[in-house]
Amino acid sequence: MSGPVASADRWRVRPGGRLDLGAIDTGDPAGAPGDKGRDQRGHLAPGHPAGRAPERLWAEDRRSLLLVLQALDAGGKDGTVKHVFRGINPAGRRITSFKQPSDEELAHDFLWRVHVAAPARGEIGVFNRSHYEDVLIARVAKLVPEEVWRPRFDAIWAWEAHLPAAGTEIVKILLHISPDEQAQRFQARLDDLSKHWKFRLADLEVRDQWDEYQAAYTEAIERTTTDEAPWYVVPADRKWYRNWAVSTILVEHLEKLDPQWASRATWPRSSRGW
Repeated sequence: MSGPVASADRWRVRPGGRLDLGAIDTGDPAGAPGDKGRDQRGHLAPGHPAGRAPERLWAEDRRSLLLVLQALDAGGKDGTVKHVFRGINPAGRRITSFKQPSDEELAHDFLWRVHVAAPARGEIGVFNRSHYEDVLIARVAKLVPEEVWRPRFDAIWAWEAHLPAAGTEIVKILLHISPDEQAQRFQARLDDLSKHWKFRLADLEVRDQWDEYQAAYTEAIERTTTDEAPWYVVPADRKWYRNWAVSTILVEHLEKLDPQWASRATWPRSSRGW
């Protein structure tokens, strides 16, 4: 197997580029520094060279990082959060799972509920699903007409341009799995009584719309990947590789931020937006 990748650019979708999800091998482990047993070292844990970066970010209290995780059903969002963030102090992370909008949320614009969940200074925020559902499921399931969901791309672009200007680093990752892998994971949920709660009949209906979702994801990623809020497409059939890849991407962005140890009291109030 080849040596470790030098950069997360392997999975990055560049602005202005074309994306062909069907051409991406969802089981490709290329670039990993070892096998399933050794790649667990990629987690953001204290033993990793960058393992204290989240703690430094929390102590610095000036900037934040937002990870947006998207995937089809059984794509591994929950597993990624569980494994990648297991070594991070809960005080410095904020995980939000977006489900079907409530009546209160539906009474506001579609970005209202995500903006209030954005990470505060010092935090690493994780969106398990996100505002992108409003240009994905809303589109495929025809919850709203095209003249409603299509302008949302511009709103998303503007919102994601605002956050970095306010000190929030944005990382967006699609956990890309194959139809065969999804079918195996659905079956595993049915075979294990403790996982029955994860299975819904509606998941099978969504599975029948596989091609429509691939098209929706392709346009959403192409339209909204920017230098300030980049999209990454991670092959996610192999769970250990998925975890390592997501960790690699996050480490690179944390190293870019390079948070420093500092007392919160030492920063001038103007730097904290007071």
